[in-house]
Amino acid sequence: MLVYGKNVARDLLYNDKEIKKIFLQDNFSDKDIISMIENRNIPVERLSKKQIDDLCSGVNQGIILSIPDYQYRNISILDTSDEDDIVVILDHLEDPHNLGAIIRTCEAAGIKSIIMSSDRQVQVNATVMKTSVGTLSDVNIILVSNIANTIDRLKKLGYWIIGTSLTNSVDYKSIDYSSKIALIIGNEAKGISRLVSKKCDFLVKIPMYGKTNSLNASVAAGIMIYEAIRNRK
Repeated sequence: MLVYGKNVARDLLYNDKEIKKIFLQDNFSDKDIISMIENRNIPVERLSKKQIDDLCSGVNQGIILSIPDYQYRNISILDTSDEDDIVVILDHLEDPHNLGAIIRTCEAAGIKSIIMSSDRQVQVNATVMKTSVGTLSDVNIILVSNIANTIDRLKKLGYWIIGTSLTNSVDYKSIDYSSKIALIIGNEAKGISRLVSKKCDFLVKIPMYGKTNSLNASVAAGIMIYEAIRNRK
């Protein structure tokens, strides 16, 4: 996988993550990053601006890193976990910026695991890594083939399932978050699917007081996550 940008590079280099190769623009001159690269003896290839821009579509700041593909976790890690009182389920998100922002929020809130589908769902890529700002390695991304079946498994583990929905729902502040819970954030355009909605123990909504009738998925996730944490104190 190719990732890019100075902040991503600093995080990977500082935390001694595996890096196969680094591509630098021929005039790249960040002394701190160059020093870390030299200390680790990572292969470097110098490229022209056009060549390096052709390697990726994002703003690369003159540095691109080739790293191993992200290693997703298996749902079985929750069977014996003592840390996962709150998990987040993503029901087919499409925007990598939303995924990256949710990962960052989860890490900030101390949430260890995010569950998402292996199909029709944005996967971990360079944009996700850049948006998550160095927090990706601190959160378990669990990939599953079927969200509905996963909910059944979580219920057997004692989780209450809370979905976000604009219809047939109650105010998000009106329920009890003190038990083990799974918060479901739906697709940016369609929300959570009908089947997933039917499996929820609670459907909640965040009140809208202006003309906007819904929030960005990552914003909604942040509000829900911190309400759950506040409710436990």
